[in-house]
Amino acid sequence: MWANESVFYQIYPLGFCGAPFDNDGVLEHRITKVSDWVDHFNKLGINAIYFSPVFESDTHGYNTRDFSKIDCRLGTNEDFAKVCKDLHEAGIKVVLDGVFNHVGRGFWAFQDVLKNREGSQYKDWFYINFGGNSNYNDGLWYEGWEGHFDLVKLNLNNPQVVDHILECVSKWVSEFDIDGLRLDVAYCLDRNFMKRLRQHCNSVKEDFFLVGEIIHGDYKQIVNDEMLQSCTNYECYKGMYSSFNSMNMFEICHSVKNMFGPQEWCRCRGMELLNFVDNHDVTRVASILTNPEHLPLIYGLLFAIKGIPCIYYGSEWGTKAEKSQGDPALRACFEKPEWNELTDLIAKLCRIRRESKALSYGEISVPVLTNRQCIIERKTPEERVLVAINADSQPYTAHFDAGCGMAQELLSDTVHDFGGGSELKPYSVEVWKMEK
Repeated sequence: MWANESVFYQIYPLGFCGAPFDNDGVLEHRITKVSDWVDHFNKLGINAIYFSPVFESDTHGYNTRDFSKIDCRLGTNEDFAKVCKDLHEAGIKVVLDGVFNHVGRGFWAFQDVLKNREGSQYKDWFYINFGGNSNYNDGLWYEGWEGHFDLVKLNLNNPQVVDHILECVSKWVSEFDIDGLRLDVAYCLDRNFMKRLRQHCNSVKEDFFLVGEIIHGDYKQIVNDEMLQSCTNYECYKGMYSSFNSMNMFEICHSVKNMFGPQEWCRCRGMELLNFVDNHDVTRVASILTNPEHLPLIYGLLFAIKGIPCIYYGSEWGTKAEKSQGDPALRACFEKPEWNELTDLIAKLCRIRRESKALSYGEISVPVLTNRQCIIERKTPEERVLVAINADSQPYTAHFDAGCGMAQELLSDTVHDFGGGSELKPYSVEVWKMEK
C-alpha cells in the first residue's frame, strides 16, 4: 500500500485559502492557491495530502450541503480537478475528507424534509420524529451528531443513502482522481456501511486508501481486512507531547511497545496508523510543548515510531495556536509558506523516511530508555535504523550494544563511530543507518 511509504500533509482548505466562515454564496477561486504551494511540498518532501472538507457546506465544512460540488468559497469542481492534477504530476497523492456520519441543515435532502415533512421522499434518510421539535424550532425532531443540531445524522442503514454516498465517491475518483478518504468520526459509523465502502472503493480504484478518525477504543474494530486500512493514532499523539512535557520518555515508548511490539498480545500488530503531533482540532504542537527546544525532537519521534507520519500545514515552521482561541485560530491562512531550521529538519526526516523500508515497515524496539532519552530501533531483514533523542539540556552518552561498529548519521550525512559510546548533544536528534 502506497500510504505506508508516504509522508502525509494535512490542509484545512477553508482556513488555508482564507475563506469566510459562513457560506456567503460568493464564488471565489481560492483553492487554486494549493497549486502555488507545490514547490514547497516538493522541497519539504511530502508525497500525500489529506484535505479536510472541500465540498459545499453551511460553515466549517463538516456540515455538508452537497457532496457533488466543491464549496463556492473555494472555487469550482474544475478548479479542484486542476489542483489534483498538479499534485499528481508532482508525485503527490490526494486524500479527501469523507464526512458521511452527518450533513448540514443546508443539505438538499434535509431541506426537502423541512419543506415537505411527512411527504418528503427523503424523510427516511435521517432519524426524524415529526411529533417533536429541535433547537431550531423546526416543528420536528431529528438526531444530531452528539447533540449538535447543526449536524444532521444520516441514516446509513438506508440503502438509498449508502448508494448516494457511493455514487459520490465514484464521481470523486472519476472527476478528481482521488487516492483515498479520511472518514470523519469513523468511530460513529455503521460497521456494515464501512464494509460496503471498502468493497466499493476497492472496485473503483486499485490501492484506494481508507483511514478513519478514531479518538479512543480498540482500533482493530474498524482497522481490518474488511473495513479500513488505517486510523488516527490519538494514543501516541497524547503520549508524544506528554512525554516531553513531563520529561518521561517511558510514556510514549511503553505505548509504542505495547501497541506495535512483536508479542501476540500487542494491540496493533500489523497496523500502520496515521501519526501526528497536531491537526485542525487540537492545539498546535509549538504551543503545547512547554520547552521550545523540544519542538524539533518531537518530529524526530514522529518519524521514528511505527506508522504513517502526517504534518499539519504551517506547523512545519513552528506556527503557534491554542484550541482555547477557537477553531479559526487553529485553521489559519498563510500568505505563503515559510522555511526555517525546523522546516529544514522535517524535510530531511521526510527524505530519510521515504528512502527507508525500515522506517516504513520495520519492527520496533527501544534499546535505550531513560526519562530524558530514548533510542528507537526499526529493523527489517535488509535494513536497521536507530533514532536517538536526547531531551535533556545536558549531553548524554548512551552505552549499549549497537550490534556494529559504525553507522551513517543521516541528518548530517556523517559517519558515526560506536567505539567510544554514543554521545548525544543537548536537545538533539540523530538518525543512524547501521552498517550491515
